Amino acid sequence: MNRADLIVGLQWGDEGKGKIVDHMAQTHDVVCRFAGGHNAGHTIVVGEKIYALHLIPSGVLNPKAMNIVGNGVVLSPVDFIEEMSQFNNLKERLFISDKAHLLLPYHALIDQAREKMKGDKAIGTTGKGIGPAYGDKIARVGHRVGELQHPEKLVEKIMHHFQKNQAIYEVMGVEIPDRSTLLEELEGYKNILAPYIVDTTLLVWKVLDEGKKVLLEGAQGTMLDIDHGTYPYVTSSTTVSAGACSGLGLNPKDIGKVTGIAKAYCTRVGNGPFPSEDFSKDAERLRKSGHEFGTTTGRPRRCGWFDAVAMKHAVRINGVDQVALMKLDVLDGFDEIKVCTGYEVDGKVIDYVPYDLEDVKPIYEAFPGWNRTEGIRNFDDLPDTAKSYIEALEAMIGARMGIISTSPQREDTIIRGK
Repeated sequence: MNRADLIVGLQWGDEGKGKIVDHMAQTHDVVCRFAGGHNAGHTIVVGEKIYALHLIPSGVLNPKAMNIVGNGVVLSPVDFIEEMSQFNNLKERLFISDKAHLLLPYHALIDQAREKMKGDKAIGTTGKGIGPAYGDKIARVGHRVGELQHPEKLVEKIMHHFQKNQAIYEVMGVEIPDRSTLLEELEGYKNILAPYIVDTTLLVWKVLDEGKKVLLEGAQGTMLDIDHGTYPYVTSSTTVSAGACSGLGLNPKDIGKVTGIAKAYCTRVGNGPFPSEDFSKDAERLRKSGHEFGTTTGRPRRCGWFDAVAMKHAVRINGVDQVALMKLDVLDGFDEIKVCTGYEVDGKVIDYVPYDLEDVKPIYEAFPGWNRTEGIRNFDDLPDTAKSYIEALEAMIGARMGIISTSPQREDTIIRGK
C-alpha cells in the first residue's frame, strides 16, 4: 500500500519547513496542506527569487506537482487569491477542499477586538482571524468553502448569525458587514475560486491508490498545538502529525515517513513560555544572523538555545523517523553554544515537558563552537565540533538528523545516508 510522507514542525513554528517541503516536493507528485491558516508562512529561496507562501502548499514551486489544500485549513479567500497571483497556470495543479472552513474579513476584526480586550493577558496572535474562524467551526456556526458555490444562500446565513448576535458585536466594537457589499465580495471569491474547489478527500485517496508520491505539510509547530502545546499560548489547530489524518481525511495507516523540522537553535513569536529563551547579546546575534522576523507579520522573533527536552517530546508525539536540522550556519562563529538538557521545577530537575512551562528554569550544557558551516553540502566536510554538536543532539532527542541545512539556498542541504 502506498503511504504519504509527512513534514511537521518540532518547535514553536518558523523552523524552516518551507525549504524542506520545497526540497522534497521536487521528488513528490502531490503536496497537501492539512491545517492552519494564513497566519503561518513559509519563506523559500530559489536562486535570486524569494517566495512567501501562507496558504498554497510549497509544492507549487514544482511545476509538475499537484497541490491540495485540505479540509483542516481555514481559508481566507482574499489572501489566497492574492497568493495565487504569484503563479501562472494553476489549473489542474491546485485544489481546495470543499470542506475547508472560510475565514472572512470579519473574523480578523473579531480576533483583533478580543486581543485588545485582554490587555496585558493577550496571547499575541497575528490578528488574522484564525482563532475566531476555528471557533466558529467548533461551535458549528462556521461556513465552508463549498458554500461559495451559492453566494446568495451563504450571505443570508452570515447575516442571520450577525443579527442574532448583534449585541455582542456592538460591545466588541465589531461592525456588522453590509449585506450587498458582502454578497458582492462572496460572488467575487466564487468567480475566481470555483474551478479549484473539489472533494479533496476523494482526490487524496485517488492519488494514493494510483501509487503517486504524496507529501503532507502542516503549519506552525508542535509546541503550538491546541492540545499538546503551551496552552493557551498556542494556535487554534492540531499541528502534530496526527492532524494530517483529520485535516485531509486519511487514516493512520496512510502515513509513511515522518520528517520533523527543527532549527539548530530555537525561536518563538508572540507571548507564552519559552524555557530556553536567551536575553543576552547572543539572542540579538541569532535574530540578526538568522533573519528572525515573522514571514506573515514581520515581528521580531524571540530567540534562544536548542531545547532538547521539548524536542524529545516532539519527536515522540509525532513519531518522527528523521529530523531536518535547519540554519546550522546561523551558529557559525559562536565560541560556545548552549543546549537545554533539563528543566528545574520547584527545585527538582525533570527531563520531560510538564503541564505548565511558565516557571521552569533551563539547565544548560555548553558545546564548543565552530568557524563556518555555511554552504557545506557533505556531512564529512563539517567542522568536527559541528559534527559533535549534531551527534550530541541526536543522542538527546532519540532521532537521527537525516537532513541538515547550511543556508537558505535549496542546494545547500546535506542529505545523510543511513
